[in-house]
Amino acid sequence: MEPYRFAGGTAVVTGAASGIGEALAHALAERGSDLVLVDRDAERLSGVAAAVRSRDPSRTVETLVVDLADDAATQALGVRLAAEHPETTLLVNNAGVALAGRFDQVTLDEFDWVLAINFRAVVRLTHALLPVLTSHPGSHLVNVSSVFGILAPPGQAAYAASKFAVRGFTESVRAELAADGIGVTVVHPGGIRTRIAESARVGSGVDAAEFEAGRAQFAKLLRIPPEQAAAQILSAVEKRRPRVLVGASAKIPDVLVRMFPGSYSRPLSRRRP
Repeated sequence: MEPYRFAGGTAVVTGAASGIGEALAHALAERGSDLVLVDRDAERLSGVAAAVRSRDPSRTVETLVVDLADDAATQALGVRLAAEHPETTLLVNNAGVALAGRFDQVTLDEFDWVLAINFRAVVRLTHALLPVLTSHPGSHLVNVSSVFGILAPPGQAAYAASKFAVRGFTESVRAELAADGIGVTVVHPGGIRTRIAESARVGSGVDAAEFEAGRAQFAKLLRIPPEQAAAQILSAVEKRRPRVLVGASAKIPDVLVRMFPGSYSRPLSRRRP
């Protein structure tokens, strides 16, 4: 497959108001892509679009404010994108949320909220835009999983379930689209400095003090600049790489799981107080 060409195409990026999505918006514009940026945070999204237009005034930048937790709204978004942007050659399903708490501390509605955004939105938007991508041989699809799509720690049942699902879905679709000349990349970021920790929801049964302590500890692990992650992702897109591990915090767990697939979780398990 030939290298992906950024210039002249349109890239759709979800979760574009901050973090990796924001960094991708700037990096894609610099490479010559027009943009359709999607997020639920209207104010932040508007700021990102304004910054991109200021740095790259020749780029077309459209923003769409949609809450991907709403299945019907996500379905409508996919229909709209396919109808209004038939020139799309890159879809980046980046939007993601987290939920703190053991499985017995969260409600099924809370669990489903994570699945809706992290997985079902990926499926719906990919399905809606697949005819557009396949009409442009050489297009590319990027789905952002996580290091928790490689290993599943305690307290992250919903998040890990969604990210393992993204991984499996992407690997299957990659095999299906190879004959159509469409590249597919799954991304497993490690500790990227994004807003996911501060924007995470807390399970209804989680003690507030315990959560705040855990969130503070988790935030310390988020050290990789999102710009670095975006650069690695777009390098992988250009080179048609099927899989990207961003940072040692993703690469080391990947090795551990390969070496100890049945026992890697033992050191992570704790007895309940």
